[in-house]
Amino acid sequence: MARKLDDVIAALPTNRRKRIEKRAQELATLKDLRLAVEKTQVELAAELGVGQDTISRLEKRSDMLLSTLRHYVESMGGTLELVAQFPNRPPVTIEHLGMEKTNRRKAG
Repeated sequence: MARKLDDVIAALPTNRRKRIEKRAQELATLKDLRLAVEKTQVELAAELGVGQDTISRLEKRSDMLLSTLRHYVESMGGTLELVAQFPNRPPVTIEHLGMEKTNRRKAG
């Protein structure tokens, strides 16, 4: 059974947790995210049920389906949130995008 990212991070020493949290704010790519949770492409591929080459291609893409990105993030124990920001308004979290129909029913 996969461990949740929050559980793994909570078990770390405080100074390491702070460094990870700071670094997470600076992440720019899917590869950076994968490396931050200390997973290899092979490990991530096994969790997603795909080949390592598929993970390599995903990490190089600049455009993908939200459902693909959601699966990638969730396979590392995270959650994906899409937030729209507008001038002079509070941010709006957009829900149910990139979720499969079966997941949408569960979330609703």
